[in-house]
Amino acid sequence: MPFGKYQGRVIADLPGNYLTWFARTGFPKGETGRLLALMHEIDHNGLSDLLKPLRPG
Repeated sequence: MPFGKYQGRVIADLPGNYLTWFARTGFPKGETGRLLALMHEIDHNGLSDLLKPLRPG
């Protein structure tokens, strides 16, 4: 995450309530916003296990 309370954290590791806050208030413009929106969908639909193969061992 490039800014805010969770600056420096991997977007996939952001808490669901933070992603939901963005969904309510609006995602930022650009790629960061698109990634946050995608992560919100993944989290909201309980699909976080899809990210396991992408994480380091």
